[in-house]
Formats: sequence, C-alpha cells, structure tokens
Amino acid sequence: MIIFTCILGQLTTQVNASHCMIDFINNYFALFTLYTAMAVEFSGVMHSSYLIQNVLSMISGKPIQSNEEPKSGFTFVFFWARVVMSLAILGFCLAVTLSALFNGQTQMAVKYPNVPNGVSVFLFFFFMAIVGMLEGMQIAFFAVAKLPAEERGNSFFGKKTCDLLFKGNGENLPGFMIGRQLTVVFSFFLVASITGLNITPGEGENIFGVSDGAQAFLNYGFQGAVITTILASITWQLAASAFPMAFLNNPVTYILLCIALFLEFTGLCAGAWVLARVEKNVQNLQYDEVYVGTPEERIANGRADKDFGDDVGHLAGGGFVGHACGSHDALDGPIKSKDALEAKEAENKA
Repeated sequence: MIIFTCILGQLTTQVNASHCMIDFINNYFALFTLYTAMAVEFSGVMHSSYLIQNVLSMISGKPIQSNEEPKSGFTFVFFWARVVMSLAILGFCLAVTLSALFNGQTQMAVKYPNVPNGVSVFLFFFFMAIVGMLEGMQIAFFAVAKLPAEERGNSFFGKKTCDLLFKGNGENLPGFMIGRQLTVVFSFFLVASITGLNITPGEGENIFGVSDGAQAFLNYGFQGAVITTILASITWQLAASAFPMAFLNNPVTYILLCIALFLEFTGLCAGAWVLARVEKNVQNLQYDEVYVGTPEERIANGRADKDFGDDVGHLAGGGFVGHACGSHDALDGPIKSKDALEAKEAENKA
C-alpha cells in the first residue's frame, strides 16, 4: 500500500512538476485543486500555522513577504478569531491523541500489543520529527537551488549536502523527492496507526466522556490529520523557509538525504520514472526552459531573474517563495528556449 500510494498518488506527478511547472498548472484540475485548498484554508482549521509563521518571523527578524494589505477592522478580527479557533482545535486534537496513547486506546495497542504506551508516545513524536525534517528539507533545497553553487553551503555538512544534491545534471533532486516521499508515506502510515483510536462507541469508554456520535467522528482519525499537518508539516516548512541554511548545515539533513537517495536507488519506486515519462509524453509537458529560457539565456536577453539572494530565508505569505523556472538542472540535459530551438532549426535548414 505504501508503494502504491507513493507511485500513483504522488511521485509520478512530482517528478514532472519539478521541471515542467508551467505546463503542469495549465489545466482545470490544477485550478480545482487550488480552489479546494483555498476553501480549506478559509475554514480556519489550520490558521494556527499563521501564528507560528509570525513567531518565526519575530525570532528570525525577517519580515513576512506578502502582497496582501495589512489586516484591519473586520478582516483583522475574523483572521485572529480563526487563529484562536485553530489553536483550540489543535489543543483538543493533541489532548485526545495523547490521552488515548497513554491509556492504550489507539490502534497501536491492537497492531503492536507488546509496545509500551510510553514508547508509543515517543514514536509518535519521533516520526512526526522525521516527517517534519523531510518537509523542511524540500523547502530548503528548492530555496538554495536559486543560489550560485559557491553560496549553497557554509559548513562541512552543508557543503556535503549540496554537493550530493546538485551533482551531475541535477538528477539527485527529483531522486531525493522519490526517496523522501517513500519515507514520508511510511512514517505517515505509522503515525496513522499510532493516532487512530480503538474505542467502540456505546461501551462507556468514550474519550473525555463525549457522546457516541462525537466518538464515532473521532474514530475517523481527523485529529491525527490536524496534528500532523500543522506540527509535522507546515511548522517545519515555515521554519525551513525562514532558516534554510540552518537546515542545510544540520548533519541530520545529510543523513536523511543519503537515506532518501538510497531508497530511490533500490528501485522500489522506479516505476515512478517510467510513469512520469509516459505522463509527460501523453500530456505533452514541456520543460520550463522551452517557454522562459534558461537563466543564462534570460540574462543574455536582458531579462535576468531578480536577485534571489535577497529573499532566500524570508518568510513568504505561504511560507515558500518557490524556485526559478528554467533551471539548467533538467533531467534531459540543459534545455534551450523555444526561440533558441527555432533558431537552431532554421540554421540547420540553411
């Protein structure tokens, strides 16, 4: 199930999206996904992430980059009301999960009855930390991909991480994404086992004495989804957006990168490369260079990118600014722009 979820549910599209961003979002399904995500964000369930973002901004001394006007009046009140609501929901979810773990009322006690309750609590936070590191690493890697090679690492482990990640023609970046995703999905499956409740409504064991209907709702595991999304994903992404170099210089980052690349090397998810190539051909996805040229071509045409060094490590409105289109690390080798290709074709005809 882990392999199935990784390959068909995530990796095939991620491999293509890493180098074909423009074509990948040029469809109605991408628009539908955006609207769905915006609806979830508007609900305010995850708004405690914005509080974490503001805290990180104060700690790092780096402003939050956003095109929105400063909040005032009803907008200000409505925003912070959702933050308070989100904090209450997160607190309740943590209370439910930890209470169930300490009382042996989760699926962990069913699937792994010999594991002590205290160890289950430790594993819960351990695997959330692993997922968080991998989420932050992805953000940090794309952030430093904008930088010149000599500025990508300033410590022993930082340099080793960047040398390994960007060596060759860039194949290790999507390769990391494959190994990373396998590790993340594996960790999430374990966290689901740890946080899933094993309480039958109507038997007098409802957590905190809630009604049978509320207990049946909690048994679906939404509290685990809220906890992992905020504490094991968004928080780490925001931290990596604010402190990308700190992530790069962390020896744990280098270790997890090696593990991710080894998992990709084993071929467990090698089918993703094949399916990605099929998808690319069927949808006629083009590398971003075809539309915007390589960074070198944009400089030659007087359309150089902005100074990335000014925004690396800053917090964007969504926690991640993104990386430049038209990277020269495309899997098939350096791709020239459409104008360059047409000029080359005309030259060959002549």
